[in-house]
Amino acid sequence: MLPLRNKRILSFETWGAGSFHGTLLAMLGAEVINIEDPSQNGNPLRRMGSLYLDENKKDNESGESTLHNKKSLALDIRTPKGKKLFKNLVEKSDAVIDNFRGSLPEELGILYEDLKAINPRIVCTHLSGYGRDNKRKSWPGYDFLMQAETGWMSVTGEPGSIPTKVGVSVVDLLGSVYSALCTVSGLLRTEITGKGGDFDTNLFDIALNCLCYQGLWFLNEGIVPGKQPRSAHASQAPSQLVKTADGWFYVACLTQKFWEILCQELGDDELKNDARFLTNESRMQNREELTASLDFHFQKKKNADWAAQMEGKVPCAPVYDISQALDNPYVRNNGKILSVPYSRSESRKNIEFLCAPFSIPDTPAMEFQEAPLYGENTRDILIGAGVTEEEINNLQKAGVIYCQ
Repeated sequence: MLPLRNKRILSFETWGAGSFHGTLLAMLGAEVINIEDPSQNGNPLRRMGSLYLDENKKDNESGESTLHNKKSLALDIRTPKGKKLFKNLVEKSDAVIDNFRGSLPEELGILYEDLKAINPRIVCTHLSGYGRDNKRKSWPGYDFLMQAETGWMSVTGEPGSIPTKVGVSVVDLLGSVYSALCTVSGLLRTEITGKGGDFDTNLFDIALNCLCYQGLWFLNEGIVPGKQPRSAHASQAPSQLVKTADGWFYVACLTQKFWEILCQELGDDELKNDARFLTNESRMQNREELTASLDFHFQKKKNADWAAQMEGKVPCAPVYDISQALDNPYVRNNGKILSVPYSRSESRKNIEFLCAPFSIPDTPAMEFQEAPLYGENTRDILIGAGVTEEEINNLQKAGVIYCQ
């Protein structure tokens, strides 16, 4: 079975970082109940952008990307009645996860200290912008702010260009991965010790940690890395973009062996024996001349031709836009995109998802299901918790919950 199959996760999600945290746990088999705030009409991802899958415009594609395979419980835990319902659910759950700003978990009463009397095994994972233990704990934090302040934008793009953000929400996604690691580690510790606890990570520390070796270069040698021409590696050559007859191609010769194989595939022994390019050090010193030589050779053929010729020999890849990337035969022929039946539209019978990025031996992958509409599961979840239909109707009238 999937490893988290018997785990129930209560998830407070806002935007992408927290949402994908819950999605990763759902992909591993957990029952993820997304607790959405009625005062905000749920996760703002449900309204991000103008693309909807259904004619009634209730199922936003941005939301669908990270809300699938979950349940939606619209519940205001700031109210006394909402707090009581939440604690009833905590009693029979394994983890509570959130991506609130750092000051809110304490204010909302969702720390381990608040919940341990109800369930001493509960794991509480908090993903915030800046952490819960410093003067920034009440600050809102977003992906692009972290890229700006931790130096990412200073090393992205071409030399001389303005500071540049990475084109995908990579800090948010990394936040989800680090958070999921906290959660599964907490669940494992609980299995061993019988005790839960608070587990924290934050987007700023994650982005800072990702400076990796470039951070150590500055800390220990005072070296400040900058933008590299042709999106090149800062210490290895050639590992960069080259021009082809119809676009751009990336070659990554991170060892001397691959450099020599590249020269062989280009059919140029003189290039391999050129004193300027004999070693990685000399290639780095003469990178401009090296780029000109590589462009000369690579512009003789198209991307597809080079990819076919060097497949499995030299680390390389054509540079694609998103449509080319998703129509790539390698993607389409290896089950990396899934088609799922869709029930909310008269004209759209199926929707496509990017598949889970991991597999487990002898275990079928999670079957993708369309995301719940806002509050779609509220009634069933509360009835399962012993709340009567009359109480549910009264809670809805009071604005404590929302039911579809």
